[in-house]
Amino acid sequence: MKAITLFFVAGIMAVSFFGCGGGEGSRNGAETRSERSSGRIDILGAGASFPAPLITAMADEYRGVTNNRVTVNYQSIGSGGGIRQFVEQTIMFGMTEAFLSDEVMKDVESSTGGRAFNMPITLADVVATYNLPGIDKGLVFSADVLVDIYMGRITRWNDSAIADLNPGKNLPSLPITVVHRSDGSGTTNIWTSYFSRVSDEWRERVGFGTSVSWPVGIGGNGNEGVAGAVMNTPGAIGYNSLSYALLNDMAFGSVVNASGNIIEPSFEATTEAANIELPDDTRILFTNTPAEYGYPIAGFAWMLVYENLDNNNAISNRRQAEELVRFLIWSITEGQELSESLGYARLPGAAVERNIAMIGEVKWEGEMIGKELLQVVL
Repeated sequence: MKAITLFFVAGIMAVSFFGCGGGEGSRNGAETRSERSSGRIDILGAGASFPAPLITAMADEYRGVTNNRVTVNYQSIGSGGGIRQFVEQTIMFGMTEAFLSDEVMKDVESSTGGRAFNMPITLADVVATYNLPGIDKGLVFSADVLVDIYMGRITRWNDSAIADLNPGKNLPSLPITVVHRSDGSGTTNIWTSYFSRVSDEWRERVGFGTSVSWPVGIGGNGNEGVAGAVMNTPGAIGYNSLSYALLNDMAFGSVVNASGNIIEPSFEATTEAANIELPDDTRILFTNTPAEYGYPIAGFAWMLVYENLDNNNAISNRRQAEELVRFLIWSITEGQELSESLGYARLPGAAVERNIAMIGEVKWEGEMIGKELLQVVL
């Protein structure tokens, strides 16, 4: 695990984020002078912090696969930032744990003459992380307990509602410090979506989204901000991606799912949560999954891509567009081999099939380059 952590840190430091826009390239398919001279293509993306370790690892691996010809540069700025930059067309792809709303989808279609595709790249599992002296593993939470903690009704760790779920645990009479994200976050979207599905009160008073008005608690920026606050505050509870909790050796709890089973977060339980019928556009939340052994606080992390790549101002020429499509195909097939070693669940087969269908619709100046490249690559 230490080796993975060092790899992640080194990868983040190594992956730079280049300025976007047309640069010297033209919109008629011409390459920039630097691309012509070096034969190298840069693919620019930004967004959710949750999949950053995976995207960074994919970028490093893919650079080798292409003999240093293609460099994927990804900036971890949160789902909200990724959606914003995607809509502003300053990046070639965005990453988010909150799929694009109907309103944004309509705006994109109006401005580009085509759809915005939400392509699942990995599964996002959000866990309740905590700092409780003497109890570094094994805590169990229910939906009601988590909601009541974040509503500010349960304020001490030895509350009977927590004790009833954890017989034999010596719970201290320690105040609970609630920690939440302060930035726009897809992780927050999944966390609050779960709360909204299990609690009518939460849905009506707080709701769900990448940002909400929290009833109680202190904020941290990014997964790292929440983790830092939890790890440095005895009695704190927060929420982080499972991969981030594993990488940083954080304590996290199991959750009672809708079937009444206590589910410990795992790759298998997260993949099982997504074992449901998916819509063609994959825009679905499956928090509080009906899957009997599925982990209930999970969702997709999507890559955002335009149907008409020539109408994305961040893409200067056809070659850039084709290399982006090749990377998309690789990331949902061979790239998935990197998932579990970094603490991520593999995409279920149904999601891969939906992605392939969407990639097949990607165009450059009306030509079906996605379909053409799928025939070549697969």
